[in-house]
Amino acid sequence: MVPVRFLLLMPLIALLNGYGVEARIRRYKWEVKNEFKSPDCYRKMVITINGRTPGPTIRAQQNDTIIVEVTNSLFTENIAIHWHGIRQIGTPWFDGSEGITQCPILPGTTFKYQFVVDRPGTYVYHAHYGMQRDSGLYGSIIVGLPDGESEPFAYDYDRNIILNDWYHNSTTEQAVGLSKVPFQWIGEPQSLLIHGRGRFNCSSLSVPSSDPGLCNTTNPDCSPFRLIVVPGKTYRLRVSSLTSLSALSFQIEGHNLTVVEADGHYVEPFVVQNLFIYSGETYSVLVKADQDPTTNYWITSNIVSRPAPNTPPGQGVLVYYPNHPRRSPPTIPPAAPVWNDSRPRMAQSQAIKARRGYIHTPPAVSDRVIVFLNTQNELNGRRRWSVNNVSFTHPLTPYLIALKHNLTHAFDQNPPPNGYDFLNYDIYERHPNANTTSSNGIYRLNFNSTVDVILQNANTMNPKNSETHPWHLHGHDFWVLGYGEGKFDMFNDPNKYNLVNPIMKNTVPVHPFGWTALRFKADNPGAWSFHCHIESHLFMGMGVVFAEGIEKVGKLPSSIMGCGQTQGL
Repeated sequence: MVPVRFLLLMPLIALLNGYGVEARIRRYKWEVKNEFKSPDCYRKMVITINGRTPGPTIRAQQNDTIIVEVTNSLFTENIAIHWHGIRQIGTPWFDGSEGITQCPILPGTTFKYQFVVDRPGTYVYHAHYGMQRDSGLYGSIIVGLPDGESEPFAYDYDRNIILNDWYHNSTTEQAVGLSKVPFQWIGEPQSLLIHGRGRFNCSSLSVPSSDPGLCNTTNPDCSPFRLIVVPGKTYRLRVSSLTSLSALSFQIEGHNLTVVEADGHYVEPFVVQNLFIYSGETYSVLVKADQDPTTNYWITSNIVSRPAPNTPPGQGVLVYYPNHPRRSPPTIPPAAPVWNDSRPRMAQSQAIKARRGYIHTPPAVSDRVIVFLNTQNELNGRRRWSVNNVSFTHPLTPYLIALKHNLTHAFDQNPPPNGYDFLNYDIYERHPNANTTSSNGIYRLNFNSTVDVILQNANTMNPKNSETHPWHLHGHDFWVLGYGEGKFDMFNDPNKYNLVNPIMKNTVPVHPFGWTALRFKADNPGAWSFHCHIESHLFMGMGVVFAEGIEKVGKLPSSIMGCGQTQGL
C-alpha cells in the first residue's frame, strides 16, 4: 500500500520532473461534404468541412492530443486527410495517406484520427486521396508553445493565411484529361486565392452563361481577404501554400517581411519584400504596421516559375485601423517578380538557415545515398512523371498494412533503383527515349540509419524546359544540406554541404535544371510517402515510399482496414 505522505508528494514530484503542465485533448467533429461555393466569384462544386473552405483551423499546444472525427458525406467519393508536418510518432496509421497508411474513408462512414502534436510551429492539413486538395479540402494547424514558454522573437498578434490556386474544372475532369491519350494538360489556374478568396474576371468567360449566378462579382464569397492591423503593432503572419500547381510570390505593399520560421523550425531572421513559397511549405514572417496609417495597402500573390499570363494575381488588403475595411488602396498593386528569373528564388532557398540557439546538428556522414532523377515520360502512350525512370503507382493494399502483416503479394517486392546513369544522362535535353516503366515497389531503409537524398531536375518532354518541384516527406523532418544549379557532382558537391546550421524542413523546392540535397534519420517506424506536392505530378507518378522499423510498429487499428487484401484482418 502506498503511504499517504507519498501520495501527497506526487504532484510536486511530477512538477519537478517536467510534468507540471498536463497536455490537453483537443476534439473536433467534421462533416466533409460537397457544396456550391464561389471563392473567386465563379460558382462550382467544392469540398467543405462543416460548410467551410478553407476548413476550421486546429489550434493546440505542444504535446496536446488531437482527435478529429471525420464523417464522409460526399455522395460518391472516398476521402483521406493528411496532417502535413505532423510526424505521427507512434501513430503512423493516422498519417492520412490513402494507399500508404490507411484504406480510404468510404462515403457515409466516420473515421477517427488521433495523434500528438509534439512540436510547436505552423502546419497544414489537406486531402490525400486523388486530387481532392484541389477541391478545397484543406486548412491550418497552429501549435503553440506550452504555457510559460516564449518564442525567440516578439510580436503582438498572430494571424494565419493560406495561399492557393484555383481551377474551375472539377478534379475528376482534370484527372480524366491527365489520363487520356492524347494527353490533356490541366492548364494554368483561373485564379489565385488568399485565404479562400479571389477574384475572377467574369467578363472573360468565353461563352456567356444564361445563369446570372454562375459568375457574380458581388457574391460575398469572393470579397477580398482583409487583414486589419493596429498602427505600431507587430504581426506574426503564418503563411502557408497549398497550391495545386503554382509556385508563388507573396508580398505586402510597402512592408518588409522578416522570415522567422519555416515548416515548424526557427530561422535565423532575414528580410524579404517577396516571400517565395512552394506548395506544402509554411513560413512565419513578422510584419510591423509602421507605414502611413491613413491609407490601406495591397496584399498580393503572383505565380512564379511558370508562364501564367491569364491568371490574375491574388489580391487582399492590409487595413490600418480605424480605416474603413472596404477602402481600396490608392495605388496599383505592386509589380510581380519576373516569373522566369530563378536567381532570387535560389537566393532565398540558400538564405534559410537554422536560428542560433535552435540548431539541430545533422550527422556528419550518411549511411546511404539515393539519387532521384525527376523526369517527364510516357507509358503506353500516356504522359507520366518518373523518378529514376520509374513511375509510381499505388497498390490496392496500403503499404503499412501489407508490411506489418507480411502480405508479400500486395506490392512489388523488387526495390526501385538508387540512382540513374549520371555520367551519360543530359539533364538539359529532351531524352530521346521517353518511355518509362511503372512500379509500386518501395525503398526499405535500415532503422535509425542516416539517409541522403539528392533530388535532380531534368528537361521535360518540352524542349529547353524544366519545372520547379516541391518535394514533401511524410513522417520526418530533414536537413537541407544544399542547392545547386546544373547536374549534381557526387564527387565535389558534397564538400559544399552546410553541416553547421542547416534548416530542417518537411518540404523543399527543386529548382529548374537544379538539384537539392537533404539528409534525414530513418528513426520513425512506418511507411512514409515522399513525393512532389504538385497534385497533377503526384497523380502522374512522381513519388516514392520509404519503409523503416516496421517490426517496431504497434498493433494496427482495425479502422484503417477494409480495402485490398486487408479485408478480414
